[in-house]
Amino acid sequence: MIYLDYAANTPVDVEVLDSFVEITKQYIANPNSWHLLGKQTKLKIDEITEEIAALLKVKASEIIYSSGASEANNLAIKGIAGSYRQNGKHIISTCLEHPSVSGALTYLQSQGYEIDLVDITKDGTIDLEHLKELLRKDTVLVSVCMVDSELGVRQPVEEISRILENYPNCYFHTDATQAVGKIPVPFEVADCITFTPHKFFGLNGSGVLIKKEQVVLQPLIHGGTSTTIYRSGTPVIGLIASTLKALELSYRNIEERHRLVSERNEYLKKKLLPYKKVRINSTNYSVPHILNLSVQGVKGGVFQEVLEEEGICVSVKSACSVPNSPSRPVYAVSKDKKNAMCSWRISLSHLTSQEELDCFLEAFHRSYERLTGN
Repeated sequence: MIYLDYAANTPVDVEVLDSFVEITKQYIANPNSWHLLGKQTKLKIDEITEEIAALLKVKASEIIYSSGASEANNLAIKGIAGSYRQNGKHIISTCLEHPSVSGALTYLQSQGYEIDLVDITKDGTIDLEHLKELLRKDTVLVSVCMVDSELGVRQPVEEISRILENYPNCYFHTDATQAVGKIPVPFEVADCITFTPHKFFGLNGSGVLIKKEQVVLQPLIHGGTSTTIYRSGTPVIGLIASTLKALELSYRNIEERHRLVSERNEYLKKKLLPYKKVRINSTNYSVPHILNLSVQGVKGGVFQEVLEEEGICVSVKSACSVPNSPSRPVYAVSKDKKNAMCSWRISLSHLTSQEELDCFLEAFHRSYERLTGN
């Protein structure tokens, strides 16, 4: 099988896995325990957290560990909404968000919050003028992903941050799950930034929320203070250590990996260009790791299934999205529901080889002829 679904999950790096095993075997005690071994485990977690903070250029006290990006997104969104509801119950977001963001917003809407979605321009970025129009005195939160998981469009988070400086009661959350480890991330731009290492060769079951010190969150999980008052539960030192290792490896090689992925992306687009029924949905603002396309008249799910028969793994949409529905990001950009129903996603990494791409292109050609008759 040829794997072209790295935006959904990446294989764990052996160094990351080794760090998990080594630290888990070495530190056996509960870090919340008050005996010597517990204190040693807690000190080690603090040491690792300081290293992560230095790498990301944030404060160690701003790091909250979670079970994944979905929990981190829910904690950021529901936590801000709950803590600052006295300031207002108006929230602004986009149709580009991961289901863990849009689902949290749907829940808040059922609790009486008003949700507005900012318009998307034809290049996939949010309409900043429309954002300004939507902002109100009672807007308590703006949640816009840094890079969306279907088109791969990088949003102007720095400009959003500057706009929100005029709204002191409004907080900014950005889901950076498709950005961290792949492109440079400005962690200073938002009040809350979320990500998970399994998107950059780390382990599943772990996530991170970077929360600025002055922000107060209403917890989702209540209990002991753990590493933070905002998220109870026994800290998993192995996952914390492996998160550091995944970050170190990605940051060390980020430029070279980005160059390789960019070359692979350009090669694919060049080879797909001659197919008359192919439409590239990713835009000039998309990161090279994600290439979204449609084949006219063929539903994305159908093309995915035929490619799977050929030994190729791609995604129709985000792995967490509702199946058999049009892609909201693709529809937002193309304004074409049929095109959105026909869209699917190739996602690449530095591990994607030229040979794999050539095999994919051969399989694509056979599938294209079979499904379109051309």
